[in-house]
Amino acid sequence: MSHSRPPAIPAEGDEQAAALVAALTRRGETVAAAESLTAGLVCATLARVPGASAALRGGLVVYATELKTVLAGVDATLLAEHGAVHPEVAAQLAEGARERCGATWGLGLTGVAGPAAQDGVEPGTVHIGLAGPGTRTPRLSGVRVAEPPTRGEASFVTVRTLALSGDRDLIRTRSVQAAFALLGEHLT
Repeated sequence: MSHSRPPAIPAEGDEQAAALVAALTRRGETVAAAESLTAGLVCATLARVPGASAALRGGLVVYATELKTVLAGVDATLLAEHGAVHPEVAAQLAEGARERCGATWGLGLTGVAGPAAQDGVEPGTVHIGLAGPGTRTPRLSGVRVAEPPTRGEASFVTVRTLALSGDRDLIRTRSVQAAFALLGEHLT
């Protein structure tokens, strides 16, 4: 019986993770993630950085569709109408990670790593949500921006949609790198 190993994050991903941990720590901010397609790879990559505990609050692995609602608070009607791979799902995952883990920033990742399509969505389709503090207008990337919530601290949400190519491991690895890049853009 052969067991495949988890994808190795290239040095670029480790460098991104180290830069994010340093920036978040310097700012006194934290991050959490709700991960579907990456199944914990975002948090695992950040946790490899020495001192990550100052910046990484935790994460939710919500691989099963119903866990997106149960653990991350994604609207069940949204999932029923559009499926798990949708920009609004990524947005709600990011908000759920931020709220449930008590973090400054929340990342939400959903997509199809392949090899087959899921609910009519082609492999390589990835949606990355970012929820963060403030009411400033985020940098858009062909995305949706949520209105600040009426409860609690004001925040914004943005979603980046990607069309990636490659095998499962490469799509998951590039998704992590893209999530780090999106958060990094909002820390500068």
